[in-house]
Amino acid sequence: MRSPLLRIVQGGLLTTVQDKGRYGYQRYGVPVSGAMDSWSLKVANILIGNGESCAGLEITVLGPRIEFCRDTFVSICGGDLSPLLDGEPMPMWQGLKVRRGQLLSFGGRVSGCRAYLAVAGGIDVPEVMGSRSTFLRGATGGFGGRALKDGDVLYGGETQAAARLLKLNPDFRPDLDRKEWELRVIMGPQDHYFTGEALEVFLSEHFTVSLNSDRMGIRLEGRVLEYKDGADILSEAVAFGSVQVPAHGRPIVLMAESQTTGGYAKIANVVTVDHSFAAQCMPGDKIRFSSVTLEFAHRLVHERETGLRRGLVIVDH
Repeated sequence: MRSPLLRIVQGGLLTTVQDKGRYGYQRYGVPVSGAMDSWSLKVANILIGNGESCAGLEITVLGPRIEFCRDTFVSICGGDLSPLLDGEPMPMWQGLKVRRGQLLSFGGRVSGCRAYLAVAGGIDVPEVMGSRSTFLRGATGGFGGRALKDGDVLYGGETQAAARLLKLNPDFRPDLDRKEWELRVIMGPQDHYFTGEALEVFLSEHFTVSLNSDRMGIRLEGRVLEYKDGADILSEAVAFGSVQVPAHGRPIVLMAESQTTGGYAKIANVVTVDHSFAAQCMPGDKIRFSSVTLEFAHRLVHERETGLRRGLVIVDH
């Protein structure tokens, strides 16, 4: 018989089970879902010896209180929500051992928006279309297709003692302590639908993250982006990071639970390495876009992967 891994004492604002996402089903209208900041979840898994696809918990702004039901290994990466273990500050971006009965809580947001808890062996919930991620709008996957709430009990995958625990050198951790963000984009595919002035505004002015932002999209407020003739296009595929501009002229950065197709022009696409920054923006934060080439975007991915390998060090026991 399996033994419980975690007991949710308090669910927090929005705590969900997420992994890398649900790929291969967008053609059927099923969003990818998965972690908003997949990089932070990936690193959290690596630090304790998990496979990169293991499911963990995505914790948003106001964290939960979680009791560990058995000894295990954990790590927390992403936004700093002041994690506490039995009331004492818990280090982030490193693996550590926790004991049965210890309590994880969060003291309050310091930086970023979302933190990721990885547990040795991953969170064991049923796979739906090849993923354990929660799709909230579709009430699918994860823990009953919903956010975690008081009293929920989670089970873990097969747990093996970590051969070694790792931490990520601070020099290689993302800077999430900011209220102004630069998101690099590749322009298009429908940037020619916009006036020259709109393109200039898009690449020169700041936009404000709206309170209406969620896992579906980061809605932005600011100067309206004018179309030459109209916003509508024949519906086509969208992707994580697509910057769609509806008829009202205010951009939306599409995120993990976005629709799979859209009928509004896309002025640009946020490059892969900056998806994590978009995921960590808080309402009221400022965003500025800058244009880069596809080749430069590829280089950024390579540099981040190289930096991760260079930045991992063994935790001293």
